[in-house]
Amino acid sequence: MEAFLELVKDIWDFLRVRKKYWLAPLIITIVLMGALIIFTQGSVVAPFIYTIF
Repeated sequence: MEAFLELVKDIWDFLRVRKKYWLAPLIITIVLMGALIIFTQGSVVAPFIYTIF
């Protein structure tokens, strides 16, 4: 967990220093979509989620 928090901090520092704030919504969306696919993979909801895409 500590490594994950360090990764998030490094990404935030990169965005802040390089003034790439427009990347933040893109990164957040990609992470949320990945989490949605991973967490619904074994559930009954999975076929309905995959029809969205």
